[in-house]
Amino acid sequence: MNLIAADIPGVVFRRLRAPDDYDGMAEANQATRDSAGRPWPVSSEWLAGFFERFGTSDLERDVLVVERDTRVIGYARVSWRDQVDGARVVTSQCILRPEERGRGIGGAMLEWVEARMTELAGELHDGPPTYRNTSTWGDDPGGAALLAANGWTEHERGYEMIRRDLEDLPDVPLPAGFEIRPITDDAGRDRVWDAVVEAFADHRGQGRKTDADRQRFLEDRHQDPTLWAIAFDGDEIAGGVLGILDAEPAPDGTRRGLVDGVFTRARWRRRGLARALVARSLALLRTRGASRAVLFVDGANPNRAMTLYESLGFEIAAVETEWIKPYPQAASMEDPR
Repeated sequence: MNLIAADIPGVVFRRLRAPDDYDGMAEANQATRDSAGRPWPVSSEWLAGFFERFGTSDLERDVLVVERDTRVIGYARVSWRDQVDGARVVTSQCILRPEERGRGIGGAMLEWVEARMTELAGELHDGPPTYRNTSTWGDDPGGAALLAANGWTEHERGYEMIRRDLEDLPDVPLPAGFEIRPITDDAGRDRVWDAVVEAFADHRGQGRKTDADRQRFLEDRHQDPTLWAIAFDGDEIAGGVLGILDAEPAPDGTRRGLVDGVFTRARWRRRGLARALVARSLALLRTRGASRAVLFVDGANPNRAMTLYESLGFEIAAVETEWIKPYPQAASMEDPR
């Protein structure tokens, strides 16, 4: 059944067929990453976990799969989240292979997304959403133009950054009073989760965390505590970095490390702790075979993170633009943070 009445030869818009679609969806997603210059890969395993374990999507109703001649060429997903600042946001992701752009497919996908966002707003009986958001990457001016023409507004930017080698790593000692300690049991992982949630509570767009989020973190097999750099001040966790090694080598045979979850709790900020922990994380990733490192940063990060990462050899690889659109009943959206 074609879910969209768009007459595009060979193209079908249909519902998700899980798990059969995940391989094709991951290939489409990777094609967009390659086009945008994003250095961190996506796998069908990760995509399946993202769709089935994270967020609030109804996979029967909130996912649109696009195929041409039985090959998956893109997909869209709608979900919602409550944020720590009190906002309720309905969000979407639209993925379309770069060679399929400019053929009317993106416009049809956006029409479906906006219709589903409107339906979803009426289904949230415990409170209406505040606004909608989505994003584009820097290699997709057509997608940006499409959103602008349909009443969406640029809001903030995010960046995927890369350190192209792990040679000549800076020696950044820990500030006085801190100690790196290993996390060796579930109780320690639980404490790290609490510290991360607290540290990010004042960052833009942070979702309100639930017990289910905690459990997913504790069970996430991609999280390897032996790659974490967690700093203690006495018995208190002060900050940390949750390093991740990519599951498969890059096409050239090298391994990539993700410098993820860089956090410092508020009372320990402005002491140089984050810089020392990122340097430690890079060294840990190198010992496990990584030859380059990737991280993500919000352009509106309140703690001057961009400057920190650039001082450690990272450079911008790709730029993401967040777009917002208020619901008719919502208040002014001049600053939805």
